[in-house]
Amino acid sequence: MNTTNSQIDRFVREAECKHLTGLSRTTRYEMELEDKFPKRIKLNTRTVAWRLSDIQNWMEERINAA
Repeated sequence: MNTTNSQIDRFVREAECKHLTGLSRTTRYEMELEDKFPKRIKLNTRTVAWRLSDIQNWMEERINAA
């Protein structure tokens, strides 16, 4: 497993993903459909999450593109 910022990779749920990215659920969903945001991971029939490292990598790409 690859670690980012010396942290252990973990799942990030909806509220934390919104807090980290500043993007609404709808915006992230639309970006995900366009392959512009990391894909969600289905944990069970009603729960999704994202890998923290995927979100951090996406954020770093945005910073480098600016």
